[in-house]
Amino acid sequence: MLHIHAIESQPFAENSYVVWREGSSAAFVIDPGFEPDLIVEFLESKKLELAAIVNTHGHVDHIAGNEAMKQRYPAAPILIGRGDAPMLRDANLNLSGGYGFNILSPDADRLLIDGEDIEVAGIPMNVREIPGHSPGHVVFYVEEAGWILGGDVLFAGGVGRTDFPGGSFKQLKDGIHAKLWPLPEATKVFPGHGPPTTIGEEKATNPFVGSGA
Repeated sequence: MLHIHAIESQPFAENSYVVWREGSSAAFVIDPGFEPDLIVEFLESKKLELAAIVNTHGHVDHIAGNEAMKQRYPAAPILIGRGDAPMLRDANLNLSGGYGFNILSPDADRLLIDGEDIEVAGIPMNVREIPGHSPGHVVFYVEEAGWILGGDVLFAGGVGRTDFPGGSFKQLKDGIHAKLWPLPEATKVFPGHGPPTTIGEEKATNPFVGSGA
C-alpha cells in the first residue's frame, strides 16, 4: 500500500505531497513550497526519512523549500525535468525575482527525461514531460497506485497558466491529450493547487481541455 499526504503551503496555496510505502521509513516529497517546516514536522511525526526532493517544475512556489529540505536531509537528491533545471538557479526564470525576492534552489542532483522509469523511496514511477505551463514540466505516473503527481498541468476544472515565460497553451493541451487522456479514467490526479480529481472527470468536464472544450 502506498500513502500520500498533502501539505498546503502559503501564500500561493501550493500543494506539497509526501509519498511513502506502508512499512517503509523512506519517503519522498513532491514540490516543497514556502513552508518546509510543515513537511519536516510531518516526516518526523511519521518517523519517515526523506529519500528525495522531487520537483514537477521550477516555479518558485514549487521549489522554495528545496534548500531547507536539502539542509535538513543532505543525502536526499533533488530531481527535476531537464528542461526546467535552469530555473533552480535563476530568480527571474523561477519568477521569484518578479515578486521582489530572490529564491534559489541548490542544483539538481538528477535531471529527468520524458518516458524514463525511475524508482524513488522504493516506489516505481514513469516520467512524462508535459510542457506549456513551464518549458520542462514533468508529471509522475505511479501505476501501482493509479496516481498522477501532476504539478501545475491539470487541475480540477482547470489547467496550468500558460502566460508565464516559456508558456504555451497548445503544448499544454497537446501534452495532456497525448500523455494523460490514455490513462485509466479512475487515475487520480494530485495537482499542485486545489483538490484531487480524476482523469475521467477532467476528460468529460474540463472546460479547457475536456471533451466539450
